[in-house]
Amino acid sequence: MNHPNTLNHRVIRLLDASLNRASEGARVVEDYARFVLDDAHLARLAKELRHGIAAAGGILPLADRLACRDTPGDVGTAIWTASEGQRTDAWAVCAASLGRLQEAIRSLEEYGKTIDPALGARFERLRYDAYTLASGLGGTQRGRERLGDARLYVLIDGSESPEAFARRVETLCEAGADVLQLRDKSLDDRTLVERARHLASLCRRHGVTSIINDRADIAVAAGADGIHVGQEELTVADARSVVGPGRLVGVSTHSIEQARTAVLAGADYLGVGPTFPSTTKAFAEFPGLDFVRQVAAEVSLPAFAIGGITPANVSEVVTAGLRRVAVSGAVSGASDPIAAVESLVATLGGQSAG
Repeated sequence: MNHPNTLNHRVIRLLDASLNRASEGARVVEDYARFVLDDAHLARLAKELRHGIAAAGGILPLADRLACRDTPGDVGTAIWTASEGQRTDAWAVCAASLGRLQEAIRSLEEYGKTIDPALGARFERLRYDAYTLASGLGGTQRGRERLGDARLYVLIDGSESPEAFARRVETLCEAGADVLQLRDKSLDDRTLVERARHLASLCRRHGVTSIINDRADIAVAAGADGIHVGQEELTVADARSVVGPGRLVGVSTHSIEQARTAVLAGADYLGVGPTFPSTTKAFAEFPGLDFVRQVAAEVSLPAFAIGGITPANVSEVVTAGLRRVAVSGAVSGASDPIAAVESLVATLGGQSAG
């Protein structure tokens, strides 16, 4: 291990500049997560990364860094590109800082090896943390852009015939559903693809998002907008490898730990539940409204509360902090599905879905 005092002052200047860039980049990213997204989870991770950079850089005494700093003599201060002066929105600012952050940590990793290989390894781990944070921020931004103020997500089966299925999809789209998911374990693959194509086509006509449950291959073949997976199905990474970057990948979560993991894996939205006992699916445990509150307090990725939600209890979900819900029996089992959709939409309306 080399003592900092034995290092060439130019190397210390380089490390000082990289530490500053990394710390500044992490702060810009943290501010975006904190003030633009209101995302406690991602803001906390950005803060932890910033502190990790400072701790690793502590091997260089501040006095030595300041003694070697020569801002007036830095040839880089005169180098400027037009793109550096252009930022279209807050996300563009954050994305640029994410890139700068990762580059600075890589420089610290490589030149840190001249002090101690262990320091290089320490910055390498921080670089991977930065990549993970970038994935979470990118997924959150993508999900918010794609799902916008979508509030009502309805799960449907394949119906008894193509005609009945088409009528149901048309009815739900016209009534005000924002997202429709086809979930039917009883259909053979050819029939499922047929129904999925109907769903994608009709939803596209109405500006409604189409999702296929579990089956990434079916989602791609049908031209649907995305896929939804559970904790026992494909991972986000595996689903993404099939459906590509342009389609949505949603994940069912049953605990705040699963929700945090899905965010960092690059999910586009979350299913949060089960919230209440359901008439369409059995669960051993119910994280309930406490889980809804946890997600609402920590996560800005679009999150739909699911499980036993009806027009009678949806206001409890809104009070708990989420204005997005996914329902099945509340609509499919209703004597008047249109009225059920309209009632749910009315309760979920008002402030931004988040």
